[in-house]
Amino acid sequence: MNAFWVFNHSDLTGVVMGTVVGAASRFLMLKSDYRQYPAYPHGKIIHLALGTIAAALGSVAVPALLKKDFTAITFLGMAAQQFRDVRNMERNTLSAIDKQELVPRGTTYIEGTAVVFEGRNYLSILAAFLTSMGVSLFGWIVGLAIGIVCLGVVLRFRKGKTIKDVALIEFAPVRVEGPDAYVGDIYMMNVGLPENQEIIRRIGMGFVLSPRSDDAKVTLTNLGQRQAILHDVSVRLGVYRDDGEPALLPLAKLDLESGKLGILLLPREHDREVALRAVSNVPLLEAAVRMPTEANYRKEGMLPDG
Repeated sequence: MNAFWVFNHSDLTGVVMGTVVGAASRFLMLKSDYRQYPAYPHGKIIHLALGTIAAALGSVAVPALLKKDFTAITFLGMAAQQFRDVRNMERNTLSAIDKQELVPRGTTYIEGTAVVFEGRNYLSILAAFLTSMGVSLFGWIVGLAIGIVCLGVVLRFRKGKTIKDVALIEFAPVRVEGPDAYVGDIYMMNVGLPENQEIIRRIGMGFVLSPRSDDAKVTLTNLGQRQAILHDVSVRLGVYRDDGEPALLPLAKLDLESGKLGILLLPREHDREVALRAVSNVPLLEAAVRMPTEANYRKEGMLPDG
């Protein structure tokens, strides 16, 4: 038997190549980093299995549609419903985990993560669909080329914008004057107990985030984005507190005059370079992004009042 008999059956070749490309795209977009989510290995197995199913559905749809079997659209609709359930599953799981965190993620961060898990399954379907279509219409070489392009696009979408894209991040001294704690010139909070004041003087680390644009000012005011910064940095550097100690909770406070954001941390690790990198690489949440300057203009000019 010819070892390459599969290439003589365009439908089968398209399904196989599409499934492989779709599953590979989901694999490339799935990683456990310092947050350890999804958990390794069982969390990864779940999402890789779902990604492979998504890829198979996308690749099988092409030969079905070419044979005018339009029920394939129904199966894709059912798949979309299942992946919406994936979003709900991730939301519920992360919400349950968040209750046990010393520095929680916050609802905005959780919702953004759940949306990403759903959306990446759709990317797997799309990559498999395009690859299978290329094979069915033009041959396996074209399909392979389309699959490689899809994987390149997937790599591009694997990482989004981060805080350093919208803000200039600088270290700032932490000061405790009586009961008042400051990061640079930004007032953070009132600390009543002398013991807590001494902990903040000794361990406190401060940052000031200066927005790069007027749109970034509005983005930094979002409470969900601020909580995401505090959570991510606390995960990477640790946090010097235990449950029931609100005075030692990391804090983000806005300077209303300048729009700058002050960050007060109480890290276990005091590596300044790692801390700066941790703040810089916090993901920019889609739900936190605002663009009021674009909304206030039309192509003809500024919108009229009223």
